[in-house]
Amino acid sequence: GAVGELYIGGAGVARGYLNRPELTAERFIASPFVEGDRLYRTGDLARYLPDGNLEFLGRNDDQVKIRGYRIEPGEIVARLCEHAWVREAVVVARQSGAGDKHLIAYVVCAPEAGSDEGDAGGLAGALRAHLSARVPDYMMPSAFVRLAALPLTVNGKLDRNALPAPRDQAYALAAYEAPQGAVETALARIWAELLGVERIGRNDHFFELGGHSLLAVQMSSRLSQAVGVDLPLSTLFARPVLSDLAA
Repeated sequence: GAVGELYIGGAGVARGYLNRPELTAERFIASPFVEGDRLYRTGDLARYLPDGNLEFLGRNDDQVKIRGYRIEPGEIVARLCEHAWVREAVVVARQSGAGDKHLIAYVVCAPEAGSDEGDAGGLAGALRAHLSARVPDYMMPSAFVRLAALPLTVNGKLDRNALPAPRDQAYALAAYEAPQGAVETALARIWAELLGVERIGRNDHFFELGGHSLLAVQMSSRLSQAVGVDLPLSTLFARPVLSDLAA
């Protein structure tokens, strides 16, 4: 079903908050279903499953807006946790060095996932492929950071400030091959700056590393300034791998 805010009604609903009329007016509304009854706005996001159960997707105040889209991180988390390798997950929005806001997924893996050491983006590639069939492109995280456990505060809540910045292995990087020639080298440097990835190879894919149309415009402008090459955006969408784009 569609994602929506969860309201609670019935005999157990309180009259309101003690001595807080403004908050009471905000959270308690007249029921459109039963005359004289009231509903309580929980602030939780949920949707109906085919079996009639409700799936909790997070808090309404966790909602983020990226490139004009309102996104419920809890919905992405729910889809990530459907993967056999994922035990726990959280998705947050982070600011990149270029000032662009990206979604970053943090996952705690099951033993079946094996070790991610030495695998250049293997986990990221697998989870990206899993999500690509389940969420629209604008909800796709740019990076997938593997953690031994989610950091918690002393109160047992997620400590967002302790979530680390993604490193290169958190991205869906291809097997590294150094850029060749002036255009590939310039593209690799520009991609690294815009996408926040330290090392870009000639086999890497702009969109799989978190690129999108707004960053593509910036990339085209910077490339023109750097080496005098005018790159139509249609070319990038047709040839998003660095070596193909530079050819």
